[in-house]
Amino acid sequence: MLESVLVANRGEIARRVIATARRLGVRSVAVYSEVDADLPYVADADEAVLIGPAQAASSYLNEPAVLTAARQTGAQAIHPGYGFLAENAEFAARVIAAGLTWVGPTPDSMAQMGDKINARNLMEQAGVPVSAGTRQPVADLAAALTAADQIGYPVMIKASAGGGGIGMTAAADPDQLAAGFETARSRAERFFGSPAILLERFVPRARHVEVQILGLADGRVLALGERDCSVQRRHQKVAEETPSPGVSPALRARMLAAAVTAGETVGYLGAGTVEFLVDVEAADFVFLEMNTRLQVEHPVTELVTGIDLVEQQFRIAAGADVSFAPDAVAPTGHALELRVYAEDSKRFLPSPGTITAWAEPTGPGVRVDAGYAAGNTVTPFYDPLLAKLCVHGADRAEALARARSAVEAFTISGLKTNLEFHADLLASDEFSSGDYDTSLVGRLRP
Repeated sequence: MLESVLVANRGEIARRVIATARRLGVRSVAVYSEVDADLPYVADADEAVLIGPAQAASSYLNEPAVLTAARQTGAQAIHPGYGFLAENAEFAARVIAAGLTWVGPTPDSMAQMGDKINARNLMEQAGVPVSAGTRQPVADLAAALTAADQIGYPVMIKASAGGGGIGMTAAADPDQLAAGFETARSRAERFFGSPAILLERFVPRARHVEVQILGLADGRVLALGERDCSVQRRHQKVAEETPSPGVSPALRARMLAAAVTAGETVGYLGAGTVEFLVDVEAADFVFLEMNTRLQVEHPVTELVTGIDLVEQQFRIAAGADVSFAPDAVAPTGHALELRVYAEDSKRFLPSPGTITAWAEPTGPGVRVDAGYAAGNTVTPFYDPLLAKLCVHGADRAEALARARSAVEAFTISGLKTNLEFHADLLASDEFSSGDYDTSLVGRLRP
């Protein structure tokens, strides 16, 4: 096992990684910006280092500052969490070059899957289903219009680099493509440093389903089940569940096999996620992208498998065996995750402020991964995720009932949150039925 780890992140994911490190006897080092000094994860760590001012570019994205903190504290390894530097292959290579252990996949795997066009081409060559789309960056609007005619409308305009739905928009005809193309290019350039755009066939009624994979130190790649992430606003997830109520056993088996193929194709090591788009009408799926890191929604997989994914990341990074029998993973029950944000429940706009009261729900099957507490201030500098409310039940009906009670019992005062939205989601007949798609939130919040 690793002896010490620096967590190059903040908030709930830093706290989550630190909790597993503490349980395993691994010394933890936190890094924090000036505005995050009072957050719980800083106090939870064995040691904490101030790395810069509030702006992420000067703190959590400041690679020299992170590496200096690791050297000064004698950290053996760096765990990037998600976001910030987590999928930066060049940073991972610098960590390894500095003689530290990178808790994640190899830089080469990250680079291969970090560009959506390259990833699509690799997966197609490996036999993983991909949608009709462009095999190289679309140079300009004229090329985009030509490609869209070949693919067939509607099409999705996507940034080739990055994620989070940034630079993504659908176009039903040439006029909409012309209106959205330059906007997508400028956003891709601004957020990811690359204006590269790809076009894919847009599936009007689709589910977003992903598979958790784990690449072992001995070279094997495991699939630990799927997560349905179709509840989204602005192409960003707000609720996830496993197993997916929209995936049949036969389709699930095919998706899990495709995810393993994807991991094997790039020699994947550690925890990662292969994302698919499921065509509800055709009962088929295509590859979307691969996230070469731990996902925000990993707790639902942990709840149904009993496997601590962060622990496995530590073990794999150290070249050790995982703590479970790889051939005997048997998910049980049903789990949900609701992302609790500091945002209003109608328009989903960020709502920074100081938390005056914080009371988490408890009870059978309830888990809260929180990044804040009463007295903390949510600033406008970072993603406004406050906590992840997760529940587990013997079946979906029990999980839904526990989720409804937990949402009602979760008290956060002093700023706006989206708990009201989650209450409405859980009360909706469409979500409760399990027969929903990625446009659900638009119907709940027209």
